[in-house]
Amino acid sequence: MDILLHTCCGPCLTGSYPLLENAIGEGKTAVFWENPNIHPFIEYQQRLESFQITATHFKLEVIYGDKSYGLERFLQAVGSDFGPQRCAVCYRLRLEATAKAAARVGIAAFTTTLLISPYQNHELLIKTGQELAAENGVSFHYTDFRPGFRGSHNAARELGLYRQKYCGCIFSEHDRYKNDKKYLNPDGSSSV
Repeated sequence: MDILLHTCCGPCLTGSYPLLENAIGEGKTAVFWENPNIHPFIEYQQRLESFQITATHFKLEVIYGDKSYGLERFLQAVGSDFGPQRCAVCYRLRLEATAKAAARVGIAAFTTTLLISPYQNHELLIKTGQELAAENGVSFHYTDFRPGFRGSHNAARELGLYRQKYCGCIFSEHDRYKNDKKYLNPDGSSSV
């Protein structure tokens, strides 16, 4: 089976791709980049570069969606809901782009490296992927990539990849650091 693998960053690709290759057996994997959720701009550039290094390392075909920095697009999609529901919007943005790209280039199935993270909502990713697959005439392939999560850290170090500290959007960056003692004011209140 040929598959299009949406990729959020190089480290996640290092852990997901080997597991996907084992799961699909015969077939070709191409990787896809469209991530308007990643902020700020320098973070976006670092993740894109680590993705490109990793795709080259594995000798994978790369298909780009909208490669531009997507701050405005992401914020318009999220609207004023900055809470946990923003993740559903984010999943839909990226998986819809992947499903459409798979259909456009004639690849029968797609999946995402987001499935490597123990911090992502796998049930929502699967549901969203299946809905978008049906809408676009392709299949959503689920493989639980979480067993590759720890190993992806070592592989990223070996390849000298940038390793991010938060999911991607500016809201997840805030969530990641708001209670970190290094960033708390002397009175214990958050400075972020």
